[in-house]
Formats: sequence, structure tokens, C-alpha cells
Amino acid sequence: MTSTPTDTAQQHTDASTQPAHLPVRLHHNAHVVKDQRATQAFYEGVLGLPLIATWTEVDELAGAERTYCHTFYGLADGSALAFFQFADAGDQELFEPRFRPSPFLHIALKVDDTTQERLIAALQAHDREHLVIDHGYCVSLYATDPDGLQLEFTRDHPEMERINAERLASAHADLDRWLGGDHTSNNPFREA
Repeated sequence: MTSTPTDTAQQHTDASTQPAHLPVRLHHNAHVVKDQRATQAFYEGVLGLPLIATWTEVDELAGAERTYCHTFYGLADGSALAFFQFADAGDQELFEPRFRPSPFLHIALKVDDTTQERLIAALQAHDREHLVIDHGYCVSLYATDPDGLQLEFTRDHPEMERINAERLASAHADLDRWLGGDHTSNNPFREA
């Protein structure tokens, strides 16, 4: 049985404590890339995400006219990963992100077992570095795109609905405890 974005949202929210109008799902997550062709080769050719739209634009942005290409690669729920490349090298440099590489700055995408196995095989077939970590409550496949964007493809624990309910029930208390200095783990699912 496939869950819908609404089902997933209901697993993480309690209607009595949440605003009435929450976002429905991610529309797209956008990044600036150096080479749209390399991006296409990775996202479409290696990962199998279909290129669903390419917008070629000239717009007034940040006080100047900018020429750019904006691509979208589709996800199963209708959302997308999106990428910008600018025609002008100065614009490209101006808008490229400038953060230090960190495994904590990433986008995580939910997948099922079959999809995660297919992605591992595709990454191996293309000699792409990747890492699999069992976090206990989920198993994550990590890979990096040609521009250094860290991607996580996560498959949930079979009892994720129960786990989410437990975390929801104690979310505020857990945050308060941790911020108060008690840094003990509350993850009984991770193997020692």
C-alpha cells in the first residue's frame, strides 16, 4: 500500500495542536548548478528521475537582467528537484551557494526497498560513491551530485507509524530535555 502526502502528514501531526492550513507537499527544492548537462546525466541517467520541465528565462533579478535555465526532475508525489544554471559567468558566481560541505546539509527523499536497491545498483554501475547507514528508524542511502549536493534516499522502518506516534508524543519534552543539557539518546532502534 502506497502512502499519500496527506497520509504522511497525518502521521506527523495532531490536528488539535497544528494550524488548520499546512503545506500539502514539497513543490520543488532548487539549487544552482555549474553544468545542466552533468546534472541531467546524474539525475536522469543515473538516478532515473525524469526531466519534467525546462524553463529558459530572461528576468530582472537582484537589480539586473539575468539569463538562466531552470530544470525540474520529477518525484513520484508530483514534487521535483530543480536546478538553475546562468548563461553569464558573473551571474553564475553571484548565485552559486557558498556553504562548506557538510553531511548535515542535504535533501532526504523517501523511497521503498525496491527503489533504494535500484539506486544502489545504479550508483555502483556508474562508479558513484555512496554510503548506506542504518539509523534504526530508517535506512539511508547517501550520494552526492556533480555539484556537491548531498542526497539521502531513505526507507522507513516497517513500524514507522508507531515510531512517529511515539516521537510526536514526546517531541517537545525531548527537545526541552536536550536543550537543558541531557544529551542521552532516545533512539532505541539503532544497533550499538
